[in-house]
Amino acid sequence: MEEALLDYAWLVPAFPAAGFVLISFWMKSSRKLSAGIAIALSFCSFLLSLGLAWSGIQLGLSTAEPFVRRLTWFQTGGLQAELGVLLDPLSILLLVVVTSVSLLVQIYSVGYMKGEKDYSRFFAFLCLFSASMLGLVLAVNLLQLYVCWELVGLCSYLLIGFYYGRIAAREAAKKAFITTRVGDFGLLLGILLLEIQFGTLDFPALREQVPAFASLGGAGFLTLTGVLLFLGPVGKSGQFPLHVWLPDAMEGPTPVSALIHAATMVIAGVYLIARSFFLFEAVPQVMMVIAWLGAFTALFAASIAITQRAIKRILAYSTISQLGYMMLALGAGSLSASLFHLMTHAFFKALLFLCAGAVMHALQDEADIFCMGGLRKRMPVTFAAMTIGVLAISGIPPFAGFFSKDEILGAALQVSLPLYLVASLTSFLTAFYMARLLFAAFWGEPAKGKCNAQEVSWPMRFPLLILAALSVLSGILGYEGGLGSWLSGGAVQEEMNPSVAVLSTLLALSAFGLAWNIYGSKRWDASLLALRFGRLYTWSFHKYYVDEFYAFAVQYLVDGAGRVLYWLDLHVIDGIVNGLARLTLHCSRLFSRAQSGQTQQYAAVLFVGVLLLTVYGVCYAQRLWALAGGVS
Repeated sequence: MEEALLDYAWLVPAFPAAGFVLISFWMKSSRKLSAGIAIALSFCSFLLSLGLAWSGIQLGLSTAEPFVRRLTWFQTGGLQAELGVLLDPLSILLLVVVTSVSLLVQIYSVGYMKGEKDYSRFFAFLCLFSASMLGLVLAVNLLQLYVCWELVGLCSYLLIGFYYGRIAAREAAKKAFITTRVGDFGLLLGILLLEIQFGTLDFPALREQVPAFASLGGAGFLTLTGVLLFLGPVGKSGQFPLHVWLPDAMEGPTPVSALIHAATMVIAGVYLIARSFFLFEAVPQVMMVIAWLGAFTALFAASIAITQRAIKRILAYSTISQLGYMMLALGAGSLSASLFHLMTHAFFKALLFLCAGAVMHALQDEADIFCMGGLRKRMPVTFAAMTIGVLAISGIPPFAGFFSKDEILGAALQVSLPLYLVASLTSFLTAFYMARLLFAAFWGEPAKGKCNAQEVSWPMRFPLLILAALSVLSGILGYEGGLGSWLSGGAVQEEMNPSVAVLSTLLALSAFGLAWNIYGSKRWDASLLALRFGRLYTWSFHKYYVDEFYAFAVQYLVDGAGRVLYWLDLHVIDGIVNGLARLTLHCSRLFSRAQSGQTQQYAAVLFVGVLLLTVYGVCYAQRLWALAGGVS
């Protein structure tokens, strides 16, 4: 029974893919039916994922012994490409996370997108987005993963730019698409190098060959390949310096933001490194690069979030920071801690974004947290859910983030004390800016003209309650249920370091106290503090001018290079071509003078030519004769 169910794993992405086709071609005009089809098929995909998880546990699937099914995709000459399904604890975990969050986001969208003219198109794109991510998770080889990887990028472009009538939305969509392409180019080069060296892109085959290749002196090649492969996650998962697209992606509808930041696009990079962990483990230098880049990204993004005013932008930089945490854990060698945090983060970050969407929906799209205030009385359900999400991401026990984040801090401490200190500072800043958001938006008195906010409808409220419950329980269940042991193939469950746990909790509580004095009780004046920090505050508020630097680079460096190349093309390349043309024309005019039409002249020229050839022939014959006589 269990093994028979595994044969139907391909239906998990097939259900939402079918939803995309049905809605796009037959149900554009039916708003309610398109939403119903999308939710029903997503629910089927979710139920099947749960069944696969149960079957995988019963059958004892592991990373070393996965369930694999393949079929030929196409074959030409000596090249054969395959499609397939790879089921192990890693892919099963991601299937459950992606399908559950996608289902809840789609239910939420019924209320949030009500009244939008492109209602059906929105649900069609959501279905395609989910199908692409699920296909990526189930990929049996790097080629299949790369195809789904690019489909995820395409869907992000379509959904971020959903409000295509807005210039900001169009620009954000283009920015996301182009920025991630930079990293994807490196990923493609890495995939090609693996194919050239090993003759296969199949994950189980590479898992067997790569360690042996590394032991035989292939570390240099694997280092280069690992760096190239890592460029893809740098772009997709918003790591510095390719993080700039992620905050601008907030121009899309809030459900899209929740889906991108929680369960689809941004976790694709983390999943790629986790799936290829056997390769990265063989090159410790690359692992350290991943760890430190993740730590820097986490601290960098957190330091920006503490000064932002737009609620979704704060959450966007929070996502970048949390993804840095996951990368740090992977670089530190703790695959289970990274995936544990990926799971908990998916739930509480989806919750936070949907709560932000509920607030903006109630306030007619107001996004500035300092133009809100007093919402805890008018939106009690949203306030309770937002509070749970804030406590979870801040690492307050017993909420989900406490268990997963502390495992990351413990892994960092085992590798490097400076790495742990950076991660701890980031944890403090995370708690501070999330408490700042909570107190500014929900405490105090309502801002002028914002007194009419009402609690959102039940289609929007229901996902908040489910995600709130998951933000409380997923950490406890994951830790006590041995999630780490299951993910690591039976290894001992990573134990929580009590001193790390106590210190991180104290840091989070002190951050909450600091935020309360500034934004809750307003004992301290926030504007005076901003003035006191002066230049640091300005740099943080303007995101350290990274976007401006890119704009300068594009406008002056790229455009300048374009002008230089244009001058070279016009005056050098075209000059050479035109010069050769003029030389040819001049020579043709010179030789044309010999064409007089006089037969006598032609005969004379012919006679002279024959005479010269005869003289040359005689001289040459004499030389050959002399050489022959000399030899004899």
